[in-house]
Amino acid sequence: MGTKRHQDGSDEDLSDQPEEKRIHVLPPLTKIIRKTIKNNDLQDLIVALEPLFRKLKEELERLLPSTLIQRPPQTQIQQIKAPSLQLIFKKPLSQPIFTGIKLEDEEGNPLQVRLVDAHSRGQSTSISLPSPLKLQVVVLNGDFPPWGRDDWTKEELEKSVVKEREGRRPLIIGEVNLTMKEGGCCTIGELVFTDNSSWIRSRHFRIGVTVVAGGPDGLRIREAMTERFVVKDHRGEAYKKHYPPSLDDEVWRLEKIAKEGRFHKRLESERIFTVGDFLKLHTADPTCLRKIVKMSDHMWEATVNHARTCTLGEKLYLYRGSQCNLLLSPICELLAIETDSGRFSLQDLNTAQKVLKA
Repeated sequence: MGTKRHQDGSDEDLSDQPEEKRIHVLPPLTKIIRKTIKNNDLQDLIVALEPLFRKLKEELERLLPSTLIQRPPQTQIQQIKAPSLQLIFKKPLSQPIFTGIKLEDEEGNPLQVRLVDAHSRGQSTSISLPSPLKLQVVVLNGDFPPWGRDDWTKEELEKSVVKEREGRRPLIIGEVNLTMKEGGCCTIGELVFTDNSSWIRSRHFRIGVTVVAGGPDGLRIREAMTERFVVKDHRGEAYKKHYPPSLDDEVWRLEKIAKEGRFHKRLESERIFTVGDFLKLHTADPTCLRKIVKMSDHMWEATVNHARTCTLGEKLYLYRGSQCNLLLSPICELLAIETDSGRFSLQDLNTAQKVLKA
């Protein structure tokens, strides 16, 4: 039974009053908290505060305009409807990627975009289109799509498109406008980045291909999108090392030898221009080579080990002498000796013969 205490101390029975006229008497908040702390019972605090929160919610709903607390339309909270068609890249991008360098797939071919059944997981599917599709290549932030989702809306993708920095050329140039005709496949002839990716927060880009016009009315076609990648300045390409190096590579492609640095200049002064030249002198006279470069032990070991990973190929050289012929590798390593008695590898020679050879 609800009661109301008057100033004279008498109580008034509220049970007979209409429900809308009853006064909800709530205990003071400080009293509730003080009692809870005294009893050390968090659960009592939660139960005691619940009526206060309910009352606050009712007052807010009464005082605030209905438009401010209106729930979003059901269509905004429903799961994104999965499209039946999607664009995909036929093969992944070749990496690393540098500014000014034409983009290719991992096999060194131009990028190709295909239209497939979204439920076929990229397998070949016959797609019949009533008219050609107009497509556009865009650059996306590497953080897209959010939360690792495998689907998104067209509006979400458009918000993640990355434009060029102020005062710069378009971020990506080349064949950015495409037409996909019957057959559901088109090739991107040339695509080049003009700026690196270090200036955006994620430091990564993606390439996306989206439908501009020409799709069947009301049909959602999911956009193609590459894996995230880093774009580096072209000057990085000009100075990078090769793994493994080739015999014809310039000698500065080796580790610890900087292009136009002191080691590079010392080697060139002795007419050692390529990795092959470096390895030939190392085979013939490693002490002489070491004196030329004047490296520390650690740097010397790193450079030589890198040079030794070079692929020599199958080409051999024959040195004809007065008493025998020598079979040499491309870096002057002795592989075998030919005499009137036949050809002998180093393993076939006895100790005396090896000493005589040396």
